[in-house]
Amino acid sequence: MADKHGSDSATSAGISVQTMEIVVALILFGLGGMVVFDSSRLGFRWVEDGPQAGYFPFYIGVFICVSSLVTLAQALFGKKRGGVFVEWAPLRQVFSVLVPAAIFVLGIQLIGIYVAAAAYIAVFMVWLGKYGWIKSVLLGVAVSAVMFMMFEVWFKVPLFKGGYNPLGFLGY
Repeated sequence: MADKHGSDSATSAGISVQTMEIVVALILFGLGGMVVFDSSRLGFRWVEDGPQAGYFPFYIGVFICVSSLVTLAQALFGKKRGGVFVEWAPLRQVFSVLVPAAIFVLGIQLIGIYVAAAAYIAVFMVWLGKYGWIKSVLLGVAVSAVMFMMFEVWFKVPLFKGGYNPLGFLGY
């Protein structure tokens, strides 16, 4: 039987609600643990002249850890809530945007915002927009050139050029 999206409900599996609750609880516990660890490094006691630097973050981290443990216990031992949190097809669509965006952010660190933006625009146009390479590269370069002129030349606000600074030959 097909659901409202036209897919077969018997084959449209995905990540369950319980699995996501467990994953989120573990991630939050890890973040809370990092806060507790770093706060203890800074000092989390109350001394003669008041609280140390890690006093308030320490207790917030403890609260996050305890809350995430309660969430984990409810997910593992509580009333089972059935259902799918997200099906695989929509999750693939999310990752088809999320993964390139993460690569773009890393690319900014290496080759700067202008070159990374040109590549990001071109790849997205080809991959998701199904445009040709020539049109995509030309538009990506044109958008980056306009950004470059606007920030670097007209506003005189330098943006990050990356660790390798591929625009160094322009004197920027």
